[in-house]
Formats: sequence, C-alpha cells, structure tokens
Amino acid sequence: MDRTIIKFNHCQKDIYRFTGLPSFANVDLEVPRENEFKQCPICFETLTFDLLNAPVSIPSPFANGHKVPCAFTIGSVHGPSFLGEWHDSELHVGVTNSTGVVYNYTLSGLRRDDHGWEKCVSLQLVPPWRVNLKHSWDGELEQFCSLSTWTPERFHEEREFGSRCYGFALAFINHIHSLEGKTSLSRDEFTGTHILPRVKTVSKYIRVYQEISQNGFYIADQIENVNLKTDS
Repeated sequence: MDRTIIKFNHCQKDIYRFTGLPSFANVDLEVPRENEFKQCPICFETLTFDLLNAPVSIPSPFANGHKVPCAFTIGSVHGPSFLGEWHDSELHVGVTNSTGVVYNYTLSGLRRDDHGWEKCVSLQLVPPWRVNLKHSWDGELEQFCSLSTWTPERFHEEREFGSRCYGFALAFINHIHSLEGKTSLSRDEFTGTHILPRVKTVSKYIRVYQEISQNGFYIADQIENVNLKTDS
C-alpha cells in the first residue's frame, strides 16, 4: 500500500484516485488508458481544476514505527492491509523508545526490535515539548522491562488487560501515568479513546485503497463521511 491517494470533487461527488495513471485489474497494464485518468469516471468530461478545487492528497495512516519515538505501536505480521477493524488476524502492539526501537512482549519474552515495524499505526505518547519526560522515557522503559512480570515463563498468565502484548504496553503507559500523578487507564478507556478512532480511520483508508486498486477510482457522496484527513 505504497501509492498516494488523491481526492477531488466532480459531479457533486467526492472521487478518489491514485496519483499518476491508475491500475485496472481488467486491462493490460503495459498499455494504460491515459485518457481515463484525465476524465471524470461519472460523466467522462475532461477534468479541469482551478486553485480552489485542485485535488488534495490523502495522507497514509500508516507510519514507520521506528521513526516515531515514545509511541504506542500497532502492527500485523500480515501487513498494513490487515490492520482494519473487520480482520480477525491478531494484531501485535509495542512501545517505542526515544530512538524508535519497539519493545514488545511475546511468547519468547521481551523483544527489542529495530526493524519489522515499518508499516504500522503509531500513537505518539510524548509530545515534543515534554523534553524531560522524553529524556527519562528510555530509562523507565528499560527498568520496567527488567521486571520478572515479563519473562517468557509468565506469558500465558492471566493479565489485567487481557492480551499479553497489549497488557505490557498499557501497563507501561500506566506506570508513566503513576510517576506523573495521573490516574491509570483501563483497557476499555485506552481502547475507546485512543485505539478505536484510529482503527476506524485506517479501516476507511484501506477500503478506499482497495476499491481504487480494483476499479481505478472510488466514488462517494459528498455528504458521506469517509473521514480521511487530507493534505492540501
């Protein structure tokens, strides 16, 4: 999922396409239909835009987790297209340190991954202006990982937050909250406030991306809330 999506308005519809010539499943890709990209897929008129109505790009919701410091990171071994809310494949989560190493709890114990999380969803937990917290983050994370709670032998124990990897990440977040005198978050609170809104956006992005891959475009009513952020 490396292509950039653009959105423009025509025929009172929001139309989504990839930048450059589209790929169609039912045509010879070596002979692209250049005119089809220059035409509206609804009325087939030639597309012309002024500055106010120029196409805008849709930023990808996926990030290189190793470039997002001090973050809660969600990934899938099957790739970013499996991060949608309708997939049953189990997701894996972790926490990055200040240099982008992903700390995650697995059957073999704690892992410190410096690669493998290049296409994931990242929620930055420390804003740039919290310099002091960013400086202490790595030390607290290493100390937290040294607890006997996160040994391979204890992986199958019942956890307060359910999923083992999720339990590790959220327990560390609550550890930081306790150091700052903040109230701990329950799994439902953290999921509902931080995870579900992001996953819903990701799911809609994946749906639009797959439609464009299949048909060359995606058409939505302007009143339909596709809810994808745009870069103008």
